[in-house]
Amino acid sequence: MFVRSLSLGVAAAALLAGGAQAADLIIPTTPQPIYEAAGFDWEGLYVGARAGGQFTGSDASTYAGYPISSTSGVLGVAAGVNFLPMDPLLVGVEVTGDYIWNNAFSTGEFFANLRAGAVVTDSVLVYAIGGVGTNNRTGFNQGVYQLGGGVELAVTDSISVRGELVGQGDFDGAADPFFETAKATVGVYYHF
Repeated sequence: MFVRSLSLGVAAAALLAGGAQAADLIIPTTPQPIYEAAGFDWEGLYVGARAGGQFTGSDASTYAGYPISSTSGVLGVAAGVNFLPMDPLLVGVEVTGDYIWNNAFSTGEFFANLRAGAVVTDSVLVYAIGGVGTNNRTGFNQGVYQLGGGVELAVTDSISVRGELVGQGDFDGAADPFFETAKATVGVYYHF
């Protein structure tokens, strides 16, 4: 009797398991597309901080009254906005303010700049920059200009790192070289 009850129990379990398995429907599904990031968005507002050096030449007529053959430290900030009128071209406007110092003096330098460049890859921007501004020391203000270029690399979705080199001159009316000084900076920028 025990063997017979055991056999009936095993048979009933097998039938119930088979019924449960038959109730599962197989519904074909479409696989989800693989998400691809759109790349860094270069358009819009940004702010940043930068540091570097300024190097004045040995010409007898110096840039904004700086000592000849001098090297100065640079700490500054920048804010701007970029536009992509058509891929890959970028245009933008930017304002910068720098504190410049060495053993002989300290000064502030402010520029309004135009930028134009190309987005080489999603994370690399190459650009040219030019602007006019003022160099301010105690009791001395001088109109100045700059022209140069740089490379900006996106490191996260909203942060980029930039290296920039510009040649600078002043509007003092003297028969100076076009570029009387050079400024090299490296900065970190946050894009909104």
